[in-house]
Amino acid sequence: MNPTPAATSGPGPRTGPASGAGSASGPGPVVPVAVPGGVAGAALRRTLATSLIGDLARLTDRAVDDIRAHSGTYASGTPVTRADLWEICRDNLLRALQDFGGLAPTGVDFEQAARETGRRRAEQDVPLDTVLRAYRRGGRVLWQVMAEHLRARPGRDSDTRDTELDVAGALWETIDRYSVAMADAYRLTQLEMQSRQDTRRVALFEALLDGRADDPAVATAASAALGVPVSDRYVVVVAAQNPAAPPHPAPVLEAAGLWSFWRPRAGRYAGIVRLPRGADAARGLLDLLRRQTGTTAGVSPEFDRLAQAGRALRLAEQTLRTLPVGSGEAAAFDDRLTEVLLSGRRDIMDRIVAVHLGPVLATAGERAALLETLRVWLDCGCSAARAAERLYCHRNTVLNRISRIAELTGRSSESGETRLGWALALRALPLADLGDEQERTAGDRGAFPGA
Repeated sequence: MNPTPAATSGPGPRTGPASGAGSASGPGPVVPVAVPGGVAGAALRRTLATSLIGDLARLTDRAVDDIRAHSGTYASGTPVTRADLWEICRDNLLRALQDFGGLAPTGVDFEQAARETGRRRAEQDVPLDTVLRAYRRGGRVLWQVMAEHLRARPGRDSDTRDTELDVAGALWETIDRYSVAMADAYRLTQLEMQSRQDTRRVALFEALLDGRADDPAVATAASAALGVPVSDRYVVVVAAQNPAAPPHPAPVLEAAGLWSFWRPRAGRYAGIVRLPRGADAARGLLDLLRRQTGTTAGVSPEFDRLAQAGRALRLAEQTLRTLPVGSGEAAAFDDRLTEVLLSGRRDIMDRIVAVHLGPVLATAGERAALLETLRVWLDCGCSAARAAERLYCHRNTVLNRISRIAELTGRSSESGETRLGWALALRALPLADLGDEQERTAGDRGAFPGA
């Protein structure tokens, strides 16, 4: 069957006594309306419908041939075979003629065939425009056959022309209504299919992150559902949920040409990101996260098989735990190895801070300046001159502060072991459980040496 251009408008008035469906959801109520053409029009419509139903097979053949002659999709036989098209055309023509002629419907209601057409073609992924054009071609054939019957009708004269025009209008109203029912069912089926696909995609994504993709079948199914290769360049990103930042970085990454898939997970967002070619791709991702998302995120090392996503998730989560909450910082696992190692044993981490920097933290007015100087001095390779340039102070000021730290901690600033202990303590300081918010704040200032 076919729609006319009016198919996008609302359903036309019911013109027969039987119940019908106003949408893809099911039968609607019967609305009594005046029959176009009065008693004469109703009788003529019944006569035409009965006559054409009696020759339904030949009418269906004619409609199928016309549709296939004007549509490459239907002519190809894929995905709609000729038998499939013939069956659908026959059902639609039968219901339309029964509706048009005021005859009892075959089945639940008149528009059942139209809804079945929409559902089936959506599942076959035939474009809706193509299906609507087929309806238009089928309706044209139906009108041509009716016109042939009207011209050959005995006793036809000028007094019956108005009745025939009313009949023509009623036919196109019927076709329009069926087009709307078919299109509604098509769109509803598309939504249902999309929902099922989304559910399957999420389930397989969760399977990847749960480490269940060691089964090749799971990895292959996830690859197909997500639309990415089983083997390629990937990282897992775990981002903190920050009300001040976008819900997850997907839109920013997509704008930069990066594929990613995200889901909320344990109060955070976890995503798999496909990296482009290039040695600096992972570093470019970090820069993008820092500059444009404002979210705090940990990034796993790169991996080349989807089956490795579960392990990568754990490493990305460990990275995120080393970052200050709400900092908006994005860091790679390989850049936070020391912090990850320290945070894995909080008792040891707290002890490192206490042993190597405890006396410095116990000072009041000196603490901030001493910690900042120590950070910069270590970051400058223990060069007092370079540290002084960065701190905008005299070289002797740097040396005096380092000497003060050595005095407080009882350690030699010339010892490599002492310098290592100080560096580890500085890195552990923002993560340590010191029980003093001022101490934690002091540890949050500035960059880590070598970070």
